[in-house]
Amino acid sequence: MKKKKHVKKRIKKPWPTRNAMEQIYEKNLWGGDTSDFYSGIGSHDSDIVNPYITVVTLFLTSFKNPLTVCDLGCGDFNVGKELVRHTKKYVAVDIVADLIARNKERFTAENLEFHCLDIAIDDLPSGDCALIRQVLQHVSNAEVDRILNKLTTFKYVILTEHVPEGDFVPNKDIISGQGTRLKKQSGLDVLAPPFNFKIKEEKELLSIALGDNKGIILTTLYTI
Repeated sequence: MKKKKHVKKRIKKPWPTRNAMEQIYEKNLWGGDTSDFYSGIGSHDSDIVNPYITVVTLFLTSFKNPLTVCDLGCGDFNVGKELVRHTKKYVAVDIVADLIARNKERFTAENLEFHCLDIAIDDLPSGDCALIRQVLQHVSNAEVDRILNKLTTFKYVILTEHVPEGDFVPNKDIISGQGTRLKKQSGLDVLAPPFNFKIKEEKELLSIALGDNKGIILTTLYTI
């Protein structure tokens, strides 16, 4: 009897965004010390980080009763660690399991939790305010749409995106994990098609021009 030739089946990985993010950290594609996780200059450049911490702290401390905050895409937590004390509860989420394990070991507080979740697929933790800092710019329009549909459970969303300077065509689609829309001279605008995100109020909290045509890092508060 002739032996059947064994053919190795190619299994399509179900988590393309997770795989891409894991590879970015494994290969230090955003720079930093190769011995540790590093979420890029957007999480470490003081000219970017300090103004963000200031405006978000002012928002969080404007409430008589502290808010429960969900940090969706917390990265290496260099930014989030400065905000925890201003909240009732701080739930930090990222898609990379090893990164979350590292954060759990390094950062502890009574009101702090870490969870490994894919925010496009998994249920989100409940809270008053969602922070999404330079996360959606890395994922496809389909994933952005799924995430936005879940954000309606929050009263406030503070969204930070890296967009081109001046006028641009928003929301050109990309493959998740393969750069950002800047390579297409585009940026995310959740209020524009195809998303048409429904909000009650919009307020720009911060705009940081990077110069040399490198775009703007824009932080916007949405009341849902």
